[in-house]
Amino acid sequence: MTEKQAIQHILDELDAGRGGWVVTHNLDHLRRRVRDRSFAGLCADATLVVADGMPLVWASRLQHTPVPERVAGSNLTFNLSAAAAARGRSVFLLGGVPGTAKAAAAALRARYPKLVVAGTYCPSMGFEATPEQMCRLRTVVVETAPDIVYVALGSPKQERIIRELRTDLPKAWWLGVGISLSFVSGQIKRAPTWMQRSGLEWVHRLSQEPQRLGRRYLIDGIPFAIQLLAGSAWERVRRAWQDGPITTGRGQENRSADLPDEQPSSLPEKPQTGAFDDSPRTS
Repeated sequence: MTEKQAIQHILDELDAGRGGWVVTHNLDHLRRRVRDRSFAGLCADATLVVADGMPLVWASRLQHTPVPERVAGSNLTFNLSAAAAARGRSVFLLGGVPGTAKAAAAALRARYPKLVVAGTYCPSMGFEATPEQMCRLRTVVVETAPDIVYVALGSPKQERIIRELRTDLPKAWWLGVGISLSFVSGQIKRAPTWMQRSGLEWVHRLSQEPQRLGRRYLIDGIPFAIQLLAGSAWERVRRAWQDGPITTGRGQENRSADLPDEQPSSLPEKPQTGAFDDSPRTS
């Protein structure tokens, strides 16, 4: 889906009384999804998965199964809130460092005066390991009964919390938005649009938080991005070799005709879904 289609889908599902969960995968998410079976299983429960990261968009194009566009969680926080305000829907802001959720709520209200902010909540560090704090969080969210919940706790904590809580509000839509509330509140400045579109947003983020993000981007991210793009290019070549007709001096032939009918291909065809194969795999 495009961002506009995703927003329309969420609002239409709300109108129909159906809730859901949006996962916005960036490069780091995808790396963990590929290498961590537990995280892959966790994300498999999501209702809608979109590509939040230009390397994922590039890889999908190289593989010849392109996603329509990048759908960034940071953009959804603004644009879904704008659409929710127009529809009279409410939002809840969960997470961030102390004060961030309230500041982000004030910024969203100023930007979209008709937006209903059902509530905000910033749990203390380690809350997920304390039954009393989890009970308090559950009570606060359920009692406010929001239509949309933005969960800004970082991955994979936010995905675990969403899975834990969404059954208590089955008609709400849940989005893990990472650092987005800090962008909304202005506590962290987002990269210029040209850097976002050119895939250089990570450079801007790294310059602001080098200690926290250095390993993620430089040691884990760059090698995985190279592996991802190379693998996607090879997948496109493999498909062309396996499925496409080739030209010889005798005209058009299909290379698969050289195989006996009873011999299965050792490389099964992937479905043409227009998205990544998100099945767990080991490195």
